[in-house]
Amino acid sequence: MLVRIGCQFEYQAAEATPSLWQVRPHPDGAHRIVTTTWEPPTPVRTYLDAYGNVCDRLPLPVGSSVLRYDATVEVTSSYDDADKGAAAVGLEDLPDEAFIYLLPSRFCWPDLLQDAAWDLFGDVEPGWARVQAVCDWVHENIRYEVGASTSVTAANDVWASRVGVCRAFTQLGITLCRTLNVPARYVAGYMPDIAVNPPDLPMDFCSWFEAWLDGRWWTFDPRNNERRIGRVVIARGRDALDAAMVTTWGSAELQTMEVWADEVSSAG
Repeated sequence: MLVRIGCQFEYQAAEATPSLWQVRPHPDGAHRIVTTTWEPPTPVRTYLDAYGNVCDRLPLPVGSSVLRYDATVEVTSSYDDADKGAAAVGLEDLPDEAFIYLLPSRFCWPDLLQDAAWDLFGDVEPGWARVQAVCDWVHENIRYEVGASTSVTAANDVWASRVGVCRAFTQLGITLCRTLNVPARYVAGYMPDIAVNPPDLPMDFCSWFEAWLDGRWWTFDPRNNERRIGRVVIARGRDALDAAMVTTWGSAELQTMEVWADEVSSAG
């Protein structure tokens, strides 16, 4: 299956502004890039960060800048992998690289929700059932509202307010999983509306999380709470801080943003 993904940003800067971009697909993802175009206004320096994410450094010039990324990628036509029998992994058996996803991070503080998480989910069978119970609870108890979260909203803020945007659902799910000794990492990406009714909202970047069960990472999505087709991973990390689409240092102001993720045709 072919999916067209991409985004366009317009910025206005009073002075040259250093910026960091994560809008291109992750090198380690279940997709194959067929065509790609990346149009920044100035030369780019690219590197892979500690999580393997593609990071582009570039200065935004004085005045108006338009940055556009557009690609066609081949994705599997099947839904996210699922295994309701996937077992929890004991702390002593976790691989070293999974341990960081048990620790507190900038927006996910499991210690603050320790008692609440075990009260809610302690009686649920460890493993897939427990992680899915977390997703069910977040999906049913947190209200989605555009603008309800900011760039500094943490999971415990969402727990208290019971409202937020996509990243709020994800970070609360991650925090509850870590509290229950399940490694969980943040994922940002493009997600087309394939085999679902499109929401009455403009297309945007999406987030979900991956939990370590039975020797591998599995996709969970408390915002939509259903298996989906065509996810394209951009970035992974401890929370949204590690997977920010754009970070600027200076006076640049975002004027407009557009995101697209649409099925093109069968790859044949």
